[in-house]
Amino acid sequence: MEDRPPAAAREPLSDIDTTIPQPARFWDYMLGGKDNYPIDREVGEQVLRTFPDLRDAARADRAFLVRAVRYLVAEVGIRQLLDIGTGLPTVNNTHQVAQATAPECRIVYVDNDPMVLVHARALLTSTPQGVTDYLHADVRDPERILEEASRTLDFTRPVALMLLGVINYILDDAESHAIANRLLDALPSGSYLAMSHPTSEVHTEAIETSVRQYNSSGAPPIKTRSRQELTVFFDGLELLEPGVVSCSLWRPDPREVGTPAEVTQFCGVARKP
Repeated sequence: MEDRPPAAAREPLSDIDTTIPQPARFWDYMLGGKDNYPIDREVGEQVLRTFPDLRDAARADRAFLVRAVRYLVAEVGIRQLLDIGTGLPTVNNTHQVAQATAPECRIVYVDNDPMVLVHARALLTSTPQGVTDYLHADVRDPERILEEASRTLDFTRPVALMLLGVINYILDDAESHAIANRLLDALPSGSYLAMSHPTSEVHTEAIETSVRQYNSSGAPPIKTRSRQELTVFFDGLELLEPGVVSCSLWRPDPREVGTPAEVTQFCGVARKP
């Protein structure tokens, strides 16, 4: 693989639209971040008035990322991760979690939000032994993602594909499955898929109302999917226990007291045989 400048340094900066909410900035606000604009906060507060527990779902989704990456790196031995739908840098980013266990890990981040591009330097603080790179690309363009990522990742060796909170922006079921399958097809046996996605199986009325509010704001629309619909994404893979569950219930820290409450983000991790 050739040495070259990080992708973030090669991409032209797109204009940042501050008149409509954007997914990465909206989610940043849900996580208590400061990399957002008044429109993101305005829509965020509107949604929170309908569904105050959305912040719990955002935190649970981030905690799932941490636990899944730790498991994949520490228990399975994964050393390469392709994180699509990265979002804005926060604490416990994929490379920080992975390289804390195995400094030689190689991580490629992918997002289409120009705000993420602006902050990409924070995603490129790799250990000397490892590598991080950032691609300004859309999940709808898997061919470009795979081509660009192959300059950093070795697709003859196992890769963890991270699709956290991104497939929900692909409204058409056939297209969403085609994208996920194309990405998985490029990965060898022993690779893993980690995925999270909003669902209306928990707090049904509140989440459906809040999704309508969000979609009417001008932001890129999303859709919820059921547990059964999400399980289909893992067809042909070896779905790990406990299966497709609430992010809060995927292998929670045994030191936690009591059973965590279900949230409106479901998730799963599976191995490609």
